[in-house]
Amino acid sequence: MSEDPLWKPPEGSWASSAARRRNMQAIRSRDTKPETLIRRLVHARGLRYRVAARPLPDLRRTADLVFRPAKVAVFIDGCYWHGCPEHYVPPKTNSGYWSEKVVRNVERDRDTDQRLEQAGWLVLRFWEHEPSEACADKIAAAVRRRRAVDGRRI
Repeated sequence: MSEDPLWKPPEGSWASSAARRRNMQAIRSRDTKPETLIRRLVHARGLRYRVAARPLPDLRRTADLVFRPAKVAVFIDGCYWHGCPEHYVPPKTNSGYWSEKVVRNVERDRDTDQRLEQAGWLVLRFWEHEPSEACADKIAAAVRRRRAVDGRRI
C-alpha cells in the first residue's frame, strides 16, 4: 500500500482511503479487551478453556472460549461487526460494502449457532458492551450445569 496522498483504492475495494485501510487492518479479530477481561474473570472462577478454538473440527469457525467436555462455546461479539441492535451505526463511507459485510456476519453467526446446537453444544453470545462480571457469572453457571449433568468435575 502506498503512502502517496493520491493513492486511490482499487475498484471494488473495501477501503475508501489508505488511512481507512490501515485503520481497519489494525482491528483485532481476537484478544480484544472485552474478551481478555471475561477470560480472566472466568479463569478466576476456576474454569479452564480453549481460546479461539474450533468447537467442531469440520467447521471453519472459532469461538472465543471453548469448554470442550461440557460442549459450551462462548462468543463475545463486537457491536459494530455483529450488528448490535443498540450500538450499531452504519458507516458513512463505503456504506454498501460495510453494511452487507455486517449482514453476512450476522447470518454466519446464526448459522454457526444452529450447527453447534445441532451437534449438542450450548452457544453463549455476549455483546462487548455487556458487564464482564455478569458475562463471566453466566458462563461459569452454564459450564457447571453442563458438567453436573455429565457427571464431570468442576
